[in-house]
Amino acid sequence: MSTPHNEANLGEIAKTVIMPGDPLRAKYIAENFLEDYKLVNKVRGVYAYTGKYKGKEITVMASGMGMPSMGIYCYELFKFYNVENIIRIGSCGGYKPDLKLFDVILADKVFSESNFALTLNNEVCHIVEADSDLNNIISSTATEENINIVKGNTVCTDCFDVYMTDVNNFLERVPKDLDPVGAEMEAFALFYVAKILNKKAACLMSVVDSKYIKEIATPEERQTGLNKMIKLALDSSLKL
Repeated sequence: MSTPHNEANLGEIAKTVIMPGDPLRAKYIAENFLEDYKLVNKVRGVYAYTGKYKGKEITVMASGMGMPSMGIYCYELFKFYNVENIIRIGSCGGYKPDLKLFDVILADKVFSESNFALTLNNEVCHIVEADSDLNNIISSTATEENINIVKGNTVCTDCFDVYMTDVNNFLERVPKDLDPVGAEMEAFALFYVAKILNKKAACLMSVVDSKYIKEIATPEERQTGLNKMIKLALDSSLKL
């Protein structure tokens, strides 16, 4: 079995998928954290590896950038490969002055101006939540491992927020009670697809830029400097 975007056979994808955006980050995770891993997809360069993490079968697969790309890959994983859980691990922009580079955020509710839900499912929906069970597992694992995480609401944008002509105008359109801690580009699609297919999804993010910080993480740091978040996602997957 395969799909137009995934050449893996049925049974080659684990029930739990750790999903970075960057294919090279997926490769990095497989090479540095998994045992007996196998490359099961390379269509369009979107790598997927299935292997063992501390004895548990895990798949690590890239999503690409943006909601359309995430929407395709997570839909196919949930619908056609019988995946039950996806934990997105990615980078984000920080929206709070106390956040530092590489602080880890766990998304709760996600707001998007996108019409992704309307187009996919004829539903006007702009706020969707992570799975509470998955978030509780990730939070408890972080506590056990003494990893500080910031749990809060986030926004999911159709463009890289650093390139917005006026990010403050965008933020004025965000519901006031949402009070977002950060921004990224994929979680809304992941959470919404999980919702309509009755699956579980969560999103961990590491801060790589902020309007309050002059430094921006380099491409190399974005690819390999996120080990704390990666390990938290993998260790949380052991409880699923």
